Amino acid sequence: MVVNKITQVLGEPYFQTDNCFIYHLECSSAMAKLPDEFINLTVTSPPYNIGKDYEKNLPIDEYLSWCNIWLSEIYRITLNTGAFWLNLGYLSIPNRAKAIPIPYLIWDKIPFYLIQEIVWNYGAGVAGKKFFSPRNEKFLWYVKNSDNYTFNLDEVRDPNVKYPNQKKNGKLKVNPKGKNPTDVWQFPKVIAKNRAAKERTPHPAQFPIAVISRIIQACSNPNEIVFDPFLGSGTTAVVPLSLKRQFIGFEIRADYCEIAANRIENLLREKQVDAEQLSLF
Repeated sequence: MVVNKITQVLGEPYFQTDNCFIYHLECSSAMAKLPDEFINLTVTSPPYNIGKDYEKNLPIDEYLSWCNIWLSEIYRITLNTGAFWLNLGYLSIPNRAKAIPIPYLIWDKIPFYLIQEIVWNYGAGVAGKKFFSPRNEKFLWYVKNSDNYTFNLDEVRDPNVKYPNQKKNGKLKVNPKGKNPTDVWQFPKVIAKNRAAKERTPHPAQFPIAVISRIIQACSNPNEIVFDPFLGSGTTAVVPLSLKRQFIGFEIRADYCEIAANRIENLLREKQVDAEQLSLF
């Protein structure tokens, strides 16, 4: 089965272009229809169960049980050489925790092998009065096979090297493409109030393109399938398509499906304009 035959399994999508399928579906039941070992890379951020307008609040035990369902499905549909990047924030537990990291609560429900925790330092946010001001989110990088997974370091090297021309025994000490980025990534948030920002959409929790781009380039290859079961604003669709990957996404809210579809159409128009301009020379 290849991505261009996905409609045989899931029916007609909400939105479709070459190498891209967006479905207005609840992800757990939709994933259950996909075959085993089908996806190369999943990048997603599910609801945090904190009362946002795009989620339904559940008792914590029910929320964790629900997480177990979709986590198991992602594992099943991931190729043996595939990867899973998970962004999960914090929730409160009455009389126990103001803000406990959700991965602490589901560590034993994730069948993947954890490679690394990445800290995304976004630089601006709420100001705390009785606690330190939050300025980061976490990404957990999982793989299915700890001995065989994709890591394209040269695609994501940081060119900001302090001494790029330093040599030892006549040879450059630093890779000419740059250094290995650290596990703390400094990218600004897409601020909803900044209406002038090109990336900005009405979605209240939108990923920056720069963050998702680094993940996609590092952990997948051209023509491979990237998946997001909680699509939201569509950044995880736009980036793979711009990097010549295939994409499948599920989103339970139709208005967010529409946001993602509009962003993809804008990307394709921009690529068409660029191609037409290049053809003039």
